[in-house]
Amino acid sequence: MSDCYLPRLGGIEVQVADLVRTQREAGHQVEVATATRGEALRGVHRIVARMPFDLPVHPFGVGHLTRRIAASRPDVVHVHTGAVSPFAWMGVRAAVRSGVPCVVTVHSMWDPVTRALYRLLGLAYPWRSWGLVATTVSSAAAAPIRAVAGPGVPVRVVSNGLDLSGWTPPPGAPGRREDGEVHVVAVGRLAPRKQPVRLLRLLAAARARVPARVPMRATIVGDGPARAQMERFIARHGMAGWVELPGRYSREEIAKVLESADVFVAPAPRESFGIAALEARAAGLPVVARAQSGVADFVRHGVEGLLGRSPAELAAAVARLCSDDDLRLTIAAHNRATPPTTGSWPAVLEGFDRAYAQAGAR
Repeated sequence: MSDCYLPRLGGIEVQVADLVRTQREAGHQVEVATATRGEALRGVHRIVARMPFDLPVHPFGVGHLTRRIAASRPDVVHVHTGAVSPFAWMGVRAAVRSGVPCVVTVHSMWDPVTRALYRLLGLAYPWRSWGLVATTVSSAAAAPIRAVAGPGVPVRVVSNGLDLSGWTPPPGAPGRREDGEVHVVAVGRLAPRKQPVRLLRLLAAARARVPARVPMRATIVGDGPARAQMERFIARHGMAGWVELPGRYSREEIAKVLESADVFVAPAPRESFGIAALEARAAGLPVVARAQSGVADFVRHGVEGLLGRSPAELAAAVARLCSDDDLRLTIAAHNRATPPTTGSWPAVLEGFDRAYAQAGAR
């Protein structure tokens, strides 16, 4: 069950659709209940209502979902939620009402406001005592959920699943370019909540630390409502000569950019997982990211990249990798020789199978 599903395209929608496909390929019988409008798809039940802006909610979702559970008679109900997902939590209530084991996957990082909201909800709906099993995509995302859920709700870490075969770097060891240039890349939606202007400030601070003899350029792939603000910042600070905003790229185009890159930056402090960072890690790039984000589950400081706890520390890390060829090439060689284990579909399916068994036992 998920508020959002195809044809919407976003992190949760794509991840849930890929999970459905992979579980079916593994022999599971999977049905989907969603509040998202769209074309008919096999095994997808669209429980929709006329709502402003086509919001994926339904005022009578609990009843509809309870009847759907009675008709399908599933062994387990797997609910996917973001920070706040009314329809998904209606699915949780329907599963509990029907006496069916329930696993809840939280795809986002709970900030202080979200944590307070779930504590308040616990006063009206005692969800901590419903026998749920929770999963989330990283250790960083699990910590705030455990703090709110307490000992009554087991919280397991099951990463997002990715097909990393398309990100394998070309054969051959990474080497220094003849011109000494270092190419820094970031990939993501240019939305205000992602703080993309802070990324530009970080790059400017890193450029100021890199010796003038080292040519440095940066490419920020993606599009979104903050693009105009970023363009104004680039023009105002004289960064147009070395920072490029090429727009939204396809998977194949991003892979090409990563082939030409030397360093990948994932600066978001509240990144619950970091799909783009894992793809860059699979492509052999040293990754610079926040130590308190989900990226830290697959990037160790000094091994697969460098971690920092503040924008200043991230800027220093980018500058260090641009200036220190030996360190940058050593990390790149390790990443090329050692494919990441995080995100492999066999591990993801095993993780969810364990969560299903635990929910059944509860």
